[in-house]
Amino acid sequence: MTELVVRRLLIDLQSPFARNWCGGDAFSSAFFNALSMSFPFGEQFFIDAVRDAVATLPPEAQDKHRADVRGFIGQEATHRRIHSLFNNHLESQGLVDGWTARASKRLTLMEQADPRHALAVTAATEHFTAMFAEWLLAHPQILDGAEPRLRTMWLWHSAEELEHKSVAFDVYKAAGGSDEWRNRWFRRVTMMFLGDLMRQTIDNLRHEKQLWKWSTWKSAARILLSRDGLLRGNLAGWRSYLRADFHPAQQDSSLSERWLADNRAQYTPVGAGAAASEAAATPTAA
Repeated sequence: MTELVVRRLLIDLQSPFARNWCGGDAFSSAFFNALSMSFPFGEQFFIDAVRDAVATLPPEAQDKHRADVRGFIGQEATHRRIHSLFNNHLESQGLVDGWTARASKRLTLMEQADPRHALAVTAATEHFTAMFAEWLLAHPQILDGAEPRLRTMWLWHSAEELEHKSVAFDVYKAAGGSDEWRNRWFRRVTMMFLGDLMRQTIDNLRHEKQLWKWSTWKSAARILLSRDGLLRGNLAGWRSYLRADFHPAQQDSSLSERWLADNRAQYTPVGAGAAASEAAATPTAA
């Protein structure tokens, strides 16, 4: 893996944005808003899961993964902060985040469990985000007409998700995690993640009085179910996780590398140390 760089995104997220910020499209705006609602809690859970599991490794294994874990924590902490700012505007628009409350309640079921279970959940969710990231970078037209700063935010986040997609998986393997439990959690995460995503998207659409409009569901079918849509187009990627020889590095990351190279003016590298230290000191909200 190449060195994971923590980047400060050079966009203004203090100023408000339109409700249908994604090109005036109600479904895509509600869908991306739902995803963003999951990130502050989710990213902290991932940070905690990787940090707690790597602490159980022998010293030499900790040293081997130290740089990747530090970069992972730094990037995820930055994502958490950026999406918290974005979500503050959603809250001011009256949208209600029900996802975090459901995830917090489920987290209590994992208290006192072997830390490899939380890590398996993290690795599974990281595969979902990596599939979404590659899809979005391959189909940036989904964000056509979006407010430029928000378009940049989503493509930057996607590029970094592909960049660190192997970290949780590698730590899980180093901790002796089994393929049986890896696949069990992947199937569970599939149901929980897609269920939460669609439930929150529907709640967002209902609030905006866009749920029962033909244009909304026409857009949903195009984005999710068309030949190269997010769900239909990622079936092969979903199945690949269940293979015994699977590794996240098998997924192409060239689109991430290209976006980061072509958009250097949109961010500045800040290094992993400060962000990682901040994240490690921040407990998961429960």
